[in-house]
Amino acid sequence: MRIGELSRRTGASERLLRYYEEQGLLRPARLPSGYRVYTQADADTVRRIRTLLVAGLNTATIAQVLPCVRDDGERLVPTCSDLLADLHRERDRITRAMEDLESSRAMLDTVIAAAPPRVAEGAGNVPRPLRSV
Repeated sequence: MRIGELSRRTGASERLLRYYEEQGLLRPARLPSGYRVYTQADADTVRRIRTLLVAGLNTATIAQVLPCVRDDGERLVPTCSDLLADLHRERDRITRAMEDLESSRAMLDTVIAAAPPRVAEGAGNVPRPLRSV
């Protein structure tokens, strides 16, 4: 199948499929004309990539993890013995990022709660973009 068909089957844009190829996540065959040719296995790979992206992994990590997972119906199953340690490290990284975001939200809540009543009452009247500091 060509890239357009793979895009339709997987829901991934053609641009995204090319990006996956640039990252070494997909390796389609090439016709003499240079056109990419994909198989059903490539469609399955795209689904695994998208699942791992949703899980919070970046493409560099996915490149390492992808050869060590298989589909088991509705979920991915690790197949390499050393993969679990890597996945635990990624989970810990995501947990730390979530804790940092919760801390930032709590700080914003503190700043918002400190607003005098007259400022809080007019907050919805004039939208102003936040500026980075």
